[in-house]
Amino acid sequence: MNMLSIVKNNLIVSCQALEDEPLHSSFIMGRMALAAKEGGACAIRANSPQDIAEIKRVTQLPVIGILKRDYENSSIYITATMQEIDELMTADPDMIALDACLALRPDGMTLKEMVNTIRQRYPSVLLMADIATLEEALTAQEFGFDCVSTTLHGYTTETKGMKLYHHDFSFLRAVVDAVSIPVIAEGNVGTPAQAKRCLELGAHSVVVGGAITRPKQITTAFIDEIKMC
Repeated sequence: MNMLSIVKNNLIVSCQALEDEPLHSSFIMGRMALAAKEGGACAIRANSPQDIAEIKRVTQLPVIGILKRDYENSSIYITATMQEIDELMTADPDMIALDACLALRPDGMTLKEMVNTIRQRYPSVLLMADIATLEEALTAQEFGFDCVSTTLHGYTTETKGMKLYHHDFSFLRAVVDAVSIPVIAEGNVGTPAQAKRCLELGAHSVVVGGAITRPKQITTAFIDEIKMC
């Protein structure tokens, strides 16, 4: 089955831990993904070829692959260039997500050129556009992405301070109304009720990460609330 059929009306769990985080380990991410699978997750979003390979080996679930890498003088962080694409494809992800901002990539490519190159080099992999704005969603559809995800809404200079759940998920609703390709709800989906609401509003699927797989972040939220007593 096409991955988009598998994830429809279901939950994707993001299992990520960066190098400066206590759980950084492909083994640990594999076990985290296995726990998510046993809880009912239908797919995993993961960072790095190493984590993807381990997660696919342990869970046999479809994986959305990303590769986060900092580039000097560029705000593009998620799967920024063809180098990251080539590295990810060594782990055979079912889908690759990339930052769909309209700025030039760190290697000088435009977003459209990058998409065309991926299609020529790896025609079987699905492409997800991580977007922050409605303009980016519309452009991603025009450029031939298979789906869009609201991943970056609230994390860019233009959208700083915004949350996906603001005004009853008004941004998500706007994207769903504007494009005909599947829209994946992702970013600050913190509760089961919020995930359900995203699907009610027309999201094709929901990605949840921090609320499930980042114990340091979850613990901090509890501590911050306790300190208010």
